[in-house]
Amino acid sequence: MSTFTAAETAYLEAQPLMRFATASTDGRPDVAPVTFEVDGDDIVTAGFDITHTVRYRNVLANPRAVLVIDDLATVDPWSPRGIKIIGRAVVEEVDGAPRFRISPEVIISWALNDTTPGIPKMERRVVG
Repeated sequence: MSTFTAAETAYLEAQPLMRFATASTDGRPDVAPVTFEVDGDDIVTAGFDITHTVRYRNVLANPRAVLVIDDLATVDPWSPRGIKIIGRAVVEEVDGAPRFRISPEVIISWALNDTTPGIPKMERRVVG
């Protein structure tokens, strides 16, 4: 069974950006908008020379990460939808270039699996 539902996977594959939040060991937060892709049960993201970024230093010192991918399905009526992924991040090398791999532990989604009109219900599940 996949970590993500079919509806969550379809949504993630249709989105161009996510927000990638990390924190230093003393709790100093950082968040950055980045491109990403789904790779099996994980999310991967790279970028230009990530070794010079705050998130790179944070992940090496503290592997906890939070990702948020969201948008508005419509503005009228107001219909927010999205997914929040809480998990562990590692730096891996692919073809000599570093990238981040984030493995979900908790997934919180809204208006993806249940698209009933109105205020979306948050769905939370532990996966890792």
